Amino acid sequence: MNPAISTLRAIFSPRSVAVYGASADPAKFGGRVMKFLLKHGYAGRIVPVHPSASEVLGLPALPRLNGSGLDIDACLLALPAPHLATALEDAGRAGVRGAVVITADFAETGAEGAARQDELVSIARRHGLRLIGPNCLGYINPPLNLALTSSVALAAGPMPRGAIGLACQSGSLMASLISHAQDCGAGFSVAATVGNQADIELCDLIEYFIDDAGTRAICLYVEGLRNGRRFLELARRAHTAGKPILAVKAGRSEAGQQLTQSHTASLAGSYAVWAAACRDHGVILLDDPEALIYCAHFLIRCGVPQSPAIAVISPSGGTVAVTGDRVIAAGLTLAAPGTATETALRPLLPPGRLINPLDVGGLPRASGLDSALTAYRAFAADPAIGAILIAVATTPQLEDKVRQWGQAALESGKPTAILLTPGSLVDGARQALRDIGCPFTNRLDDALRVLRAAVDYGEALRKPPAAALTDVPATALQHAATLHAGRLNEPETKALLRRCGIATTEDVLAPTVDQALAQVRQIGWPVVLKGVSRELLHKSEAGAVQLGIRDETALRDAWQGIAAGLAAHQPGAVLDGCVVQPMLQGGIELIVGCRWDAQFGAVVLVGSGGVLVEMLDDVQMALAPVSAAHAKRLIAALRIAPALNGARGRRPADIDALADVVVRLGSLAAALGPRLAELDINPLLVREAGRGAIALDGRATLSAPTGEQP
Repeated sequence: MNPAISTLRAIFSPRSVAVYGASADPAKFGGRVMKFLLKHGYAGRIVPVHPSASEVLGLPALPRLNGSGLDIDACLLALPAPHLATALEDAGRAGVRGAVVITADFAETGAEGAARQDELVSIARRHGLRLIGPNCLGYINPPLNLALTSSVALAAGPMPRGAIGLACQSGSLMASLISHAQDCGAGFSVAATVGNQADIELCDLIEYFIDDAGTRAICLYVEGLRNGRRFLELARRAHTAGKPILAVKAGRSEAGQQLTQSHTASLAGSYAVWAAACRDHGVILLDDPEALIYCAHFLIRCGVPQSPAIAVISPSGGTVAVTGDRVIAAGLTLAAPGTATETALRPLLPPGRLINPLDVGGLPRASGLDSALTAYRAFAADPAIGAILIAVATTPQLEDKVRQWGQAALESGKPTAILLTPGSLVDGARQALRDIGCPFTNRLDDALRVLRAAVDYGEALRKPPAAALTDVPATALQHAATLHAGRLNEPETKALLRRCGIATTEDVLAPTVDQALAQVRQIGWPVVLKGVSRELLHKSEAGAVQLGIRDETALRDAWQGIAAGLAAHQPGAVLDGCVVQPMLQGGIELIVGCRWDAQFGAVVLVGSGGVLVEMLDDVQMALAPVSAAHAKRLIAALRIAPALNGARGRRPADIDALADVVVRLGSLAAALGPRLAELDINPLLVREAGRGAIALDGRATLSAPTGEQP
């Protein structure tokens, strides 16, 4: 077992705690910590540590722990930064196992703060003590009534008790989510912040939650990971343990991204790779922190749907119509209820009323309550329905209907999202659902997030295991070993691809226009002429690609145009010559690429290609290697997929050949590791089914092997 997990048990479930900076003044950090420890009824020993006070809030205080003879499991330090080192030294000498440092002004402020932070870690290491923080807001353990935090969210109570483990890189956000959980009836096994992660880090908390019997779902707010590969391994363990991980990641935009050397590097930015890594490992990625609580609470109480087919019930025709539209827009499907469901519901409804989405409004008051419950039970018993969304609007007998629906939802075993659209009018219904532990949401967006998350997690549980590495031909690896670090030109890149079994045009680099003409005599007209320069990032932007050249005059003109375009676009760049290749037509242009990500390793992507690739932004990516089946799932998720499948009378494209290229390139990326920084095939011409796919262009960047200078 990771030693940090044993320490975290002592920190999160201590028999005794000490508070450095303890105070009776609730305006001070240490004062609020003391107030909340007493307010929420922590039953363990509380030891205030104060340099001069003999007691704090009626508890005997000590000037220091060392020499006291007390056995203290955990302490919290709420002191000005200059006093922290001395206090931590005292805690270490007293045998305290873990310390929570809420004081800020450390590594987050610059080099001087980082040096002070390193000093704290050094002291902790010397005494075998582990740190949470600094610059954190502590934690809560509701099952123990323990609030070791200064957050004002704890002024309201009681603490929300439940089975959600929350690890948060923002103290104030943790506080907001505690308040939010109180409102929606969810609760925590432990909710903790990690601050600067100077010692205990986010992955340590994830591992703790996987091991903790009281935690059934894990929620994360992530700003940055210290170890991406450890995170993925823990995600696998959580998957095996049946504990969903739900995450919100800050930093989605690529604003300020440095100039990239390939389309792949532009498309596979840090957030895109993070998202792909999460999808590949069953981590549910959300875009709203509050949704973490809604979705985790739903998964704990309701489980996962067996399909994305949704049935919608509402007592309002307008609400049910809007909700049905939004279900489809969210990428879910409206279920087609079975014959038994239709038979059960028709006698309850006016003629011509739709079965799904179902409006149960306007029914006679005498039968309205029973009919609403009967409709739900009919849907719940239908195996064609994966989940049910009840969109509650103003209706007679509203609170009674909601209470019955909530109880039936918990008893049915069918995942059911209850949406309460009115405002304070339904506060009684909200309390009724909280009382029985039934999840609900107040906004349609949140209800759809809940269903989408549940469907995605269900699909992740049913997903086959990850692919093993497909063998990469030895000739490819041997050839890569001969190449120097830096950018490869098109012929060099294609030579590597061919050794991997990926078809390419047979190109020759012609240093002069006369040699290009000699090459054309072997190829035949028409041809494509492309400039080659190691300084050139994207040929089309410099006019370095000339298509459909049909005679000698046109070829000479094209050569001059390429030279002039390169000089104007990138002054000082050297034209090494031009590639001559046959003009191929008939097919669909895609991009297949790979790159090495420092956090997660090799990544492969596939998407709509050509000169507009970034603007189209139609790509799917995955951690490499991938299986053929996984590659086909990526392809099927593209917006261009209907065209590949033969939409509007087109003949279907060779999906098998396209998937094979994705598999081979992903295996190459995984085999070469950080040596292959990035590689583009753009465009890859995918022809009709049975005719294969061929790389028309490509470029790559290699990193220096160990010991080689780039």
